[in-house]
Amino acid sequence: MRAPARLALLLLLSCVAMQAAAMPALVDAARAQVGVTVRYDPAYVRLSYPGGDVPEDRGVCTDVIVRALRTQGLDLQRAVHEDMRTAFAAYPRDWGARAPDRNIDHRRVPNQMRWFERQGWQRAISDRPADYRPGDIVAWRLRSGLLHIGIVSDRRSTAGTPLILHNIARGTREEDLLFAHPVIGRYRPDLPAARTAR
Repeated sequence: MRAPARLALLLLLSCVAMQAAAMPALVDAARAQVGVTVRYDPAYVRLSYPGGDVPEDRGVCTDVIVRALRTQGLDLQRAVHEDMRTAFAAYPRDWGARAPDRNIDHRRVPNQMRWFERQGWQRAISDRPADYRPGDIVAWRLRSGLLHIGIVSDRRSTAGTPLILHNIARGTREEDLLFAHPVIGRYRPDLPAARTAR
């Protein structure tokens, strides 16, 4: 292999390795919420901006994502708000909102899904456990019709299915949930921390 081709291959492998290294950190950040966020609380709260958060002992499924991504250099509150200010029509109107709301928009599953799609993070939905990597973000439609979202763990069930870090009514937990409900979205984050390390 010629030197330029070898150098290009090494650079590509380095970028892949840096991105892969960010995923376990995202999983660790989500797992750190287990035993800390012990309540499910969907109340609307006025938040500081940027970097606003509800009290750490409570939250909803989207807060698991927000808090984990924030440890990796991405403030989803700011990112979603800024994107909605410039492309409000691109986002769902499920709540009758007429303008962006920096207190709640980033805490809604459909808005997170749309922002992830707009960043090019979307991956094909699969029924194969091997396709789900640690740090992937997965969204489901529950039997009730509500939407849910969580982070794929680096741990697996006894059947070999990746566990999920999420908050569904009892605080942040790590559970065997991946195929318990229909998957409606799968996303692989491209995090600022990984891009900075390249």
